[in-house]
Amino acid sequence: MEIISVQPRGYCHGVVRAIRLAQKTRETYPHTTMTILGMLVHNQHVVDELAKNGIHTIEDHHQDRLSLLDKIQEGIVVFTAHGVSPAVYEKAKEKGLQIVDATCPDVLKTHELIRNHPGDVIYLGKKNHPEAEGTIGLSSRVHLVSCVEDLNTLQSFPLQDPIITNQTTLSLLDLQDLITACLKQYPNAKVVREICPATRLRQEAILNLETDVLYVVGDVRSNNSNQLVNIARKKGISFVKMISSVHDLQEHEIIEKKRIAVTSGSSTPNTLTNQVISFLQDYAKTGSFVLPVSLDRQLL
Repeated sequence: MEIISVQPRGYCHGVVRAIRLAQKTRETYPHTTMTILGMLVHNQHVVDELAKNGIHTIEDHHQDRLSLLDKIQEGIVVFTAHGVSPAVYEKAKEKGLQIVDATCPDVLKTHELIRNHPGDVIYLGKKNHPEAEGTIGLSSRVHLVSCVEDLNTLQSFPLQDPIITNQTTLSLLDLQDLITACLKQYPNAKVVREICPATRLRQEAILNLETDVLYVVGDVRSNNSNQLVNIARKKGISFVKMISSVHDLQEHEIIEKKRIAVTSGSSTPNTLTNQVISFLQDYAKTGSFVLPVSLDRQLL
C-alpha cells in the first residue's frame, strides 16, 4: 500500500496571514472583547482553537455580514479572509468598533480590479459565499453569476464595457464552462481570471494524480475543499471523501487498496492533515487500525 502526500496542500498565505493577525491582535489587546465577523477561515477546528484564546466568532448562514454586525456592540471586530463590502466597513466605523481587516491579499486584488474598471463586471462566484457577498457589494455594476442560468437574468441589463472575473476559490473546470457561456452572450467582454495561485496549484495536483482513494481533509463549508472533491470525482478517482480529521477514516474504505492519497483545503490546519498521513503510513506498515484518541489541533 502506497500513501501519497499530495503537494501542494494545506494552508495558503492568506489563511496564515489571517490567523497570525488574529493571534497578534489578541496578544496586543489581551483584555479587549474580540469578535470575528463570520468564520475567519472555513474550518471549525480553527474557530474552536481561536475561541480558546478568547477570540469569538459569530456566524449565521441565514444572515449576511451587514446583519451579523448588529450582534457586535463593542471592542474589536475582525473581518475575515473572505473580505467585506464597503457598507460593512462603514457600519463598523459608525458603531465605534476597532477594525482588524484580515482580508486575503488575493481577494483585495480582485476588489481593486473592480474598483478601477469603469464599466460593468460579470462576477463568477458562489451565491451566499462571503467572498462573493463582499465583492458584489462593491458596486451596483457588479453582477453575480453562479450558474449558466443566471445569464438569462442579465439579458435585461444593458451592460457597458463588461469584464468577466471570478471568486478566487472556484473550480478551474467549472470556471472555464462559465466563462465560455458568458462569452457567447457577451463576446466583447474581457476575461480576467482571478483563481488564486494556491487554489489553482492544489486543483492541478489533483488533476495530475493517479490513485485508488483520495481523502480531502477539510470543512464542508470550505469552498476550496469542496472543489478539490468535485474535481477528483470529475477526473474519475474511484473513491473520494472529505474528512475533517483522522477520526473520520474507516478501515473498509482502504483495505486492500494499492494507492491512497491525501490532500487538504487551504483553510485546513496542517497538523490535522499530517496526523491523517501518519496514521495511514502506520496502517500500511502494520495493518493495525486503531484511531488516535486525541487530535493535533495546533494552528500554525
